[in-house]
Amino acid sequence: MKNLFLIIMFSVFSLAANAQFEKFETECLGIEGDGSQTLRAWGTGRNRADAVEQAKKNAVYDVLFKGIRAGSGECNQKPLVPEVNARERYEEYFDLFFADGGEYLKFVSAADEKLFSKDKKKNGNGARFGVTVRVLRSELRTQLKSDGVIK
Repeated sequence: MKNLFLIIMFSVFSLAANAQFEKFETECLGIEGDGSQTLRAWGTGRNRADAVEQAKKNAVYDVLFKGIRAGSGECNQKPLVPEVNARERYEEYFDLFFADGGEYLKFVSAADEKLFSKDKKKNGNGARFGVTVRVLRSELRTQLKSDGVIK
């Protein structure tokens, strides 16, 4: 009986620990006719506005450097910037690009956002929100080419 109790307690604590480290990955919801990607992205912040802003940055970052692998298979899984360590190589460029109110905002839109479509999860560090955004992938590619970041 004692062993059964220990097994149950271990299972409960394992599930609680896994829930605490739940991974929130940007996922593809679809592709629009203009080549833009509709994504579900997550961000964490002190409040709702900070978390939503971080989610937008995360969506653009993932399109640039990671590619979108979760969700619908329609989205391009390859990152726009395939060069290894490009974030570090062009650090000054991307620091300005991702600054609050930076250039990244030109390439992300909440046009597909529906009323009450934000998912909220609370954690010890603040709020985590999931938002639906559209990343203008082709315009982003054009900008990176003209800035000399990609060929």
